[in-house]
Amino acid sequence: MATTLEVESTLTDRYQTTVPETVRRALRLSKRDKLHYTIRPSGEVVLTRAEAPEDDPVLGQFLGFLARDIASHPERLQAVDANLVARIHALVGSVEVDLDAPLSTDDE
Repeated sequence: MATTLEVESTLTDRYQTTVPETVRRALRLSKRDKLHYTIRPSGEVVLTRAEAPEDDPVLGQFLGFLARDIASHPERLQAVDANLVARIHALVGSVEVDLDAPLSTDDE
């Protein structure tokens, strides 16, 4: 009979947790992989590895077109205009983000 392993982890103030090594190995997880949660009527939650999303065929075709065009006509490439850079900086340059700050209720 197969043995059931049980492991625990702790939630941080930001409701984050580290996936225990035994779970990472069982699900074959790597950094930046996505997790899928199934919540059953009994309240039991099943954690599985999320399947990789299928590539968007339209976006793939567009990116392929851009790559071919750049390779065929590198002379068409232009530097980003300094005015555009200045405008972007004016819009978001002073925005500060604290990645360690707790999430607001609206962000959770």
